[in-house]
Amino acid sequence: QVQVVESGGGLVQAGGSLRLSCTASGLTFDDYAMGWFRQAPGKEREGVGCSSRYIGVTHYSDSVKGRFTISRDNPKNMLYLQMNSLKADDKAMYYCATGPRDCAVSWSGGGAFSYWGQGTQVTVSS
Repeated sequence: QVQVVESGGGLVQAGGSLRLSCTASGLTFDDYAMGWFRQAPGKEREGVGCSSRYIGVTHYSDSVKGRFTISRDNPKNMLYLQMNSLKADDKAMYYCATGPRDCAVSWSGGGAFSYWGQGTQVTVSS
């Protein structure tokens, strides 16, 4: 059974940083892409970034490019999201999800991602 668990959310001031972690079990982690998504109240889910199963190959949404960095530690089944220069608009519930074999062009829609965590809340105060 595949399980995905996020952690690391919290309250941070605008301009600050936060690092989210995600662990996935029950699968061969390095066989799959992994994604970060977020959803703010009253808004649709948004793709944040996708990490290919190949270390160092990542894709980001325009809204976070240059501020957020995804990394993964395959031997530890861990995925990370380093968030810098946080803005009020970054406030959302952040989700980690297991992907297909690689990040498709349409990765940000999330439809190709199979298993999702419960989410971790990020709140940015201005």
